[in-house]
Amino acid sequence: MKSAPSQSILRSSLALALAAPGTFFVADAHAQQAPGAATQLEPVTVTGTPETYQKTHSAQPKLTAPLLDTPRSVTVIPEELVKDRAATSLVDVLRTTPGITFGAGEGGTPIGDRPFVRGYEASTDIFVDGMRDLGRASHEMFNLESVEIIKGPGSAYSGRGSTGGSINLVSKTPKLKNFAEVGAGYGTDQNYRVTGDGNWMFSDTSAFRLNLMRMGGDVPGRDEVTLDRYGVAPSIAFGLGTPTRATLSYYHMQNDDMPDLGLPFRNAARPDRVTPPDVDRNNFYGRTETDYRKNTADMATAMIEHDFSDRLTVRNATRWSRTVNDYLLTRPSFDNCTATSGPPCSTEGPGAMMQRGTRTNYQVNESWFNQTDIYGELDTGSVKHHFVAGVEFSQEKIDKKAVTVTGAIDTRDSLYDPDPNRSYNYSVRRAGSEPNAKVSTRALYVFDTMQFTEHWEANVGLRYDQYKVETYTKPSNNNPDPYNNRTDNLFNYQLGLVYKPVPYGSIYVSYGTSSNPSGETAGQSGGADGAAGGGIRDLAPEKSRTWELGTKWDVLDSKLSLTGAIFETRKTDARSTDPVTGDVTLSGDSRTRGFELGLAGAITPKWSVWGGYTYLDPKLVSFRNGSNDYSGNQMKFVSKQSFSVWTTYKVLPQFTLGAGATHVGKRFVDDENKLYLPSYWRYDAMAKYQVNKALDLQLNVNNLSNKKYYDASHVGLFAYVGPGRSAMVTATYRYE
Repeated sequence: MKSAPSQSILRSSLALALAAPGTFFVADAHAQQAPGAATQLEPVTVTGTPETYQKTHSAQPKLTAPLLDTPRSVTVIPEELVKDRAATSLVDVLRTTPGITFGAGEGGTPIGDRPFVRGYEASTDIFVDGMRDLGRASHEMFNLESVEIIKGPGSAYSGRGSTGGSINLVSKTPKLKNFAEVGAGYGTDQNYRVTGDGNWMFSDTSAFRLNLMRMGGDVPGRDEVTLDRYGVAPSIAFGLGTPTRATLSYYHMQNDDMPDLGLPFRNAARPDRVTPPDVDRNNFYGRTETDYRKNTADMATAMIEHDFSDRLTVRNATRWSRTVNDYLLTRPSFDNCTATSGPPCSTEGPGAMMQRGTRTNYQVNESWFNQTDIYGELDTGSVKHHFVAGVEFSQEKIDKKAVTVTGAIDTRDSLYDPDPNRSYNYSVRRAGSEPNAKVSTRALYVFDTMQFTEHWEANVGLRYDQYKVETYTKPSNNNPDPYNNRTDNLFNYQLGLVYKPVPYGSIYVSYGTSSNPSGETAGQSGGADGAAGGGIRDLAPEKSRTWELGTKWDVLDSKLSLTGAIFETRKTDARSTDPVTGDVTLSGDSRTRGFELGLAGAITPKWSVWGGYTYLDPKLVSFRNGSNDYSGNQMKFVSKQSFSVWTTYKVLPQFTLGAGATHVGKRFVDDENKLYLPSYWRYDAMAKYQVNKALDLQLNVNNLSNKKYYDASHVGLFAYVGPGRSAMVTATYRYE
C-alpha cells in the first residue's frame, strides 16, 4: 500500500498521463501558429503529511472531544519529538517535561516509574493504551507512538489515584500499508542501540507489525554502570478498514542493567550539609561482583472493535501481564557511619567513609484486565453529544520469594575513592514463593461532551469503583489470621464548561475529584501504604479535588497549539501520624496551586517547536509524623519552577538543526525542608541530514555542558545522579 505522499505523487502522475494527449495536441497547435513559443502547463502540487509536534486528539476514547475542546490540561509527547531528542525510555521523556519530577525507591522502584505530576506521585497511574499498567517495570519507547500526560485528578477517568495526573503510553499498531524502518546508533561510552519497525499487509484488511529493540553500553558519567536491554513487540490486526476489527499484540521487555542508586546523601555527622556531598560524579558506590537487577515484562492484549454505524462503536480489550523484578543491589548511605561509631564521617578529608546497605527482592506481579467501552455520537434536540460509557474488571496477584544472602559482603568503603570491583564469597538463596497481595477492581463509568451551540460546550464524567485489596503476612501468636482485607467503594466525578469565541480557540473551567484508597500501592511494592509487614491501614480513602481555569488556541493557520492554565489541587483526609498515640489518621491536608504554559507545532513550515513552563506552590497545609509537625512546609520531591523547550529548523531541504534547554528548580527531599537537590539547566542539540529518500543520519548530543545534576532522592538517604554528556550518531533506513 502506498504512503500518503506516494499516493499524491501517483494521483498527480495519473492526472498528467490522462491529460497528456490533449496537452500535446494543444502544444502542437501553438507550435504551428507561433514557432518557438513556450507552452505553460497547469502547476501540479505534490502534498504529504509532514512530521509535526502538534497533536489535536487523544488516543483515549474517554477524552470525548478534541484536545482544543477538552477542559483540562493534556500534554502529548509525539513519536517525532521522541526521535528528534533521541529519548529511549520513559524517564528520558519525562525528565524534559515541565511539571514532572521524580522520587526514588530503595530497590523495587525504577526511577522512571516514580514520577510526580503537579506535586503528587503517579507511580500507580501509568497506563498502556488506556488500561492501567499494574506491574512494576521500566518502560521503553521503541513500541510507542506517543506519551500522553493528563493533568489534574483522574479518578473519574481511571479509577483510584491520579491525584496530580496520569500518564498514558500509546502503543504502535498495524497499519494498512507496507513499510519498514531500521535504525542503528553508536555513541560515546560504548553506547549502541538498534531498532526495527516493520509493517506488512497480507490482505486488503489485515496486517502484521513487528517492533524490535536492542541496546547496551555504559551510562555517561557513571563508571561501572551498564545498560543491557532488549524488547520485541509483534502485533497482528484483522478487518482493518471494515466495521469489525480485531488486534492481537504481545510485548516483551527485558532489562539486565547494573543497578545504580547514586551516591550517599544524608549524614547525621554533618548536619550542616544540606545537598549531596561534592564527590566525583563517576564514583560508583555499588558492587560490580554482586549487584544485579533483572526486570522482565510480558503483556498480551486482545482488542476487538465493532462499528454499529458511523456514530456508534463498541470496543472490548482483554489483557494479561506479568512482570518479574529480581534484584540484589547496594543502597549507599551514611547509616551507621558516624563520628562516634564506626569509620569517620565527620570530615570531608580522605578518611571519610560511607556505608553499603544490601537490598534484595524477587517479586512477580501477574494481572488480568478487561475493559468494554461503547462510544459515539447522538443528538437530543439541538444538543450534540460525544459520549463513552464502559465497564472495567481487573485482578492482580503479587507473589514474593524470600531472598537470603549468605557470606561476607563488605559494607564500608571510602567516600572519595570507593572500590566497587572487590570480590566476595557469597551466595543468594530464593526460598519458596508466597502470596503477598491481591488487588481487584470493578468499575462503571460514563463521559459526555455536550455541544449546546457553536460557542458553548460542557463535559461531565462519572465513575464508580469497587476496590478490594487483600494482603498476606506470616501468621503469629498476635496475628493468627495471615490475611488482611479492605474494600472501598469509590465515587468520583468531573465537570467542565468550555466557551469557544472562535473555532480555533477555547476558554474553559473545570472541577474534578480523586480518591486514594488504603493499599493502592500494594501491587507496586508488594506491601501496602505505610504498614509494616505488608498489612493495610483500616482507613477510608484520601480525597482530592482540583479546579482549573485555562485557555487553548490553535494559531498560525492551526499549525501551532498554545495552552495556558491556572489550577489548585487539594488533598484532604490525608494520612498523618498522631503525635500522642502514634496511630495513622486521616488528619493531613496538602495542596498544590500554580500555572502552566505550553506550545507545540510549527511556527513556519521549516520551524517546529515544543515546550512549556510550570510554576507550582506545593504546601503541606497540615501534616504530622509522630512528634514532628511539618505543617506549612513545601512538599518534598517537587520543583516550584520547571521549564523545557525544544526546537528544530530545516536549514536546507536535506539538513535540520535542533536544540533544547531544560530547567528544574530546587527540590526538597525531606518533610523538614532541610535537605534539597540543587536546581539545574541542561542543554541538548541535534543535527539531521537526509542522504536520500530512504536514508538519513542524525547526531544527538545531550547534556552539552556536562552538568552534574540529580534526578531524585529517597528521602535524603541517597541521590540519583543524572547522565553526563553523551553523543550518538544514528543511521535510519526506511522502505515504503
